[in-house]
Amino acid sequence: MAHTLAKKDPEAEIAVFLVADAVLCAKAGQKTTRWPLHLEPMLLRILSAEGRLLMYSTRMDVLYRVDDDMMEGQTRSNMDDLAQATLAADKALVF
Repeated sequence: MAHTLAKKDPEAEIAVFLVADAVLCAKAGQKTTRWPLHLEPMLLRILSAEGRLLMYSTRMDVLYRVDDDMMEGQTRSNMDDLAQATLAADKALVF
């Protein structure tokens, strides 16, 4: 969705904030049994469209300790960053 939005409106600023177990979606080199489950290429499309991929760092630190395993381009983030992105947004989608 974020990549398609960026294609439709190249001037749009896209930010995706992953929280809770979703931070594991940005783990580099995931091995899955089927292509549709490979999340890294989907997230890379966001970054290739100049989007931001924000990761809730407190969750990463407490539960996963996965910094070294995360894909390139993601940004460790916090609730202040989410609040700032939300206030700056014209629209917000939550999944």
